Order: sequence, then structure tokens, then C-alpha cells
Amino acid sequence: MKKRSSTADADPLLLAARRLTSTRRGPKSLAAWLASAPVSAHERLLDRLTPETLAALPHLFEFWGRADHQLPPPGDWSTWVVLGGRGSGKTRAGAEWVRRQVEGATPAACGLARRVALVAETWEQAREVMVMGESGLLACSPPDRRPEWVASRHKLFWANGAEAQLFSAADPPSLRGPQFDCAWSDELAKWRRAGEAWDMLQFGLRLGARPRQIVTTTPRDMALLRAILDDPATVATSAPTEANRANLAPSFLGAITRRYRGTHLGRQELGGEMLGEAPDALFRRASIEAARVTAGPEMDRIVVGVDPPATAGPASDECGIVVVGRAGEAFYVLDDCSLGRASPAVWAARAVEASRRWRADRIVAETNQGGEMVIATLRRIDPHAPVMAVRATRGKAARAEPVSALYEQGLVRHVGVMATLEDQLCAFGGGGRSPDRVDALVWAVTALIEGGGSRPAVRSL
Repeated sequence: MKKRSSTADADPLLLAARRLTSTRRGPKSLAAWLASAPVSAHERLLDRLTPETLAALPHLFEFWGRADHQLPPPGDWSTWVVLGGRGSGKTRAGAEWVRRQVEGATPAACGLARRVALVAETWEQAREVMVMGESGLLACSPPDRRPEWVASRHKLFWANGAEAQLFSAADPPSLRGPQFDCAWSDELAKWRRAGEAWDMLQFGLRLGARPRQIVTTTPRDMALLRAILDDPATVATSAPTEANRANLAPSFLGAITRRYRGTHLGRQELGGEMLGEAPDALFRRASIEAARVTAGPEMDRIVVGVDPPATAGPASDECGIVVVGRAGEAFYVLDDCSLGRASPAVWAARAVEASRRWRADRIVAETNQGGEMVIATLRRIDPHAPVMAVRATRGKAARAEPVSALYEQGLVRHVGVMATLEDQLCAFGGGGRSPDRVDALVWAVTALIEGGGSRPAVRSL
């Protein structure tokens, strides 16, 4: 290999990259150029770099990150929201932005921020994803600037005096008292107590001349996220899962895209799109959000609704399994245990397990497709399971309309967030096919309306 140049370019990497990556349409990102350039061009770039620059190269994210969604936008913003599909590189963007705020020109030099809040849905997720994950702060930091993790204090400490503290969004009061000049909120759309936790975090962002924060999340149409995006002080970037295909298993990307392409769930989870609801939807996100609770009261009755798949094997639909309880006049959606592509023995075991765990009074199972085999499959798992068969004689929309009316009245309350079930509810219109989770929920609520199964063992609705 040729002797690398040690002549005095102010930034040898930048100058070399500019010379080699410039095109008639303007410069590419270094990552984009490397992906398409031949090996000989790679060698020419490396030959121009000093040993010091080569050592720093893996940690210079401004050259590797995608400018369209992983690098901070210009402007005088306070909140940067990174919306992305699963595996699109959101976590890496968050970790690298925190590094950019905390690190100085040398390991001991102060950066822009000194007190950082790291907030995830749970404390464990903050630790495992934001700190110790493959794209977390420890993995992304160069050896001479890697912070020290002190588990007993839930904190990271940098050599320059900066520190970051972990918080669980499930415990909003823990954000009272501490104060910050920087914050990273991960997967905000999953937070069960999102409004409370976000408010407490905003009160704590009061240090320094210009407190800033980043939110990295797969989008979900929730009131809080909409409000953040509508704030004039917010900027947003987005990217689909496909944008990070170089770092994903080809088999994963191909299989997941084939299965979910064009669906509401696929556009949200893979496309990173912020989706609303079907124009003719029987269920509205606003109603679900307004009635959401973090815990339910003592239940009078609990029912597990089951909508079995019509077929078995790799091409089968999901099996909808939804747990609903009733307390007085209100109904509480307690759990979504649905699963896809499962054999009858597997989905039956899941339904029985949910019944036992929630001490349900009934398992209500639709038998239009499987007939008595549905009941027999459940009985094989537990001969004493309190199973009731139901048969559909009306269309799906007609069965769902009474349940939809209860949602509009605020009488159906979701305990926490069940994102996939909620997406399917809001995608179901009066003339459309209802997903299996929606059917399972409708069967459960209907059974609770009519007495939870104290009537004959088989009913038609």
C-alpha cells in the first residue's frame, strides 16, 4: 500500500471524500459513494488519510449517516422527531445525536449539553436499547469518549463531566425534580402514560441557553405525537425500513415486505408513515385515546374472544384473541393475545392460557369456519375450559356497529396501548373486511353485553 499522505489538510477525510464523491449532480454522502464505488476507489480514499483520521473514521457519523433522516436538520428547532419504519436506523440517529451534544473537541472538553434525559417506555428498554443496544450509546462511542455505565444509579458518566440519566415513561413522577439541557425519547408512540411523561419531561428541560430534544419512534396516530409534530418548534424526518437495507438481513426484508406491503400496518411499521384512519371507519382513534386508562377496576365479568383462522399452515390468517372485562356499564379491553400463522393447537393453547391468566368467565369462540372442531381443539387443551360457541348470521359491520357505538360513548376503555389492535379497528370500515383481532374484540364485548355466556352454549349473532 502506498504511503498515506500526512500533508496538512485541515480535514483530510472531508477533502478526500469531497474529491472522490463529487458528481455532476453534486456530492453524494460518503456512505452512498462507498456502497457503489469499486474497491480501487476505496483504496484511493484510504491512501489519502492519516493514521489518526483512519482510527476516527468509524465514529464520524456525519459521513456515514443518511442526511435525509439520520443527521439533524438545520434551523432553530427545539424538538427533532425521527419517524421511521422498523430497523430504519432511528436508534442510531438518537444515540449519535446525543453524542454530538455531549462530546467536545477532546475527551475532556465540554460539549453543548451536560445533563441528558434518556426516556423509554420502561426502564429496561432504556437500558437495553438506548444504552447497551447494538445502536446504543456505548456501542456508538469511540473508546476514548465512551461513557461509564453505573447501573446502581441508572446513569452514564462522560469524562468531560456530562451525564445522562435513564427514565421509564411508565413512571412520570420520576421526571419531577431532575433538570436537563438535552433529552432523547425513544418509541414515544408506545408509551402507556405518554401525555403525563411528556409533560414532566418538558418541565425538566430548563438548563442551558438552548435545551433541545430528539424523539425516535415508529409512527402511530396518537394525539400527543400529532401535537408534537404540529408544534412550530418541531422538525421531523422520516424513512422506511428499506432505507437501511444494507444493515438488515435480506431474508427479513423480503419476507416482511411481501407479507405487509400495502397494508395499514405495513405502511406504518415498515414505511414509517403517520397514518390516520379509514374514511368510513367504525372506530375512531380520538375515541380510543380519550377513553384510554392505565389500569382497570375490579371486573364483574371477563371474556376471552377468539376468532380462529379459517385455514392452517403458512398462508393462514391471524387468530384473534382479545380479553375484555366489564365493570358496571363500562367495558375494558385488557389484553390482545392474538397471533398469526399458528396451528390449531398453538392458538388454542394461547386462548386457554389467556383465560387462566385473566381468570375469565368465558372463552367465546366463533365456529362459522371450523364448526365443532374449534370447540374440540380448545377442549383438548383444557377439558374444563368455559367455552361458548358463537355463530355469525349477520355481516361483520352489523355485528360491530353496537360495539362502535359504545366506543363513541366512551364506554369501551383500552387498558394501556394495543397498537396493532387499534390500527385494525381504525382501518375497518363499514364495507370492509374486519381483521381477526377486531372480530375477537366484537365477540367478547357482545358476549358481555348479553350476559357473558349464561345463556345456551351456542348462540347466533
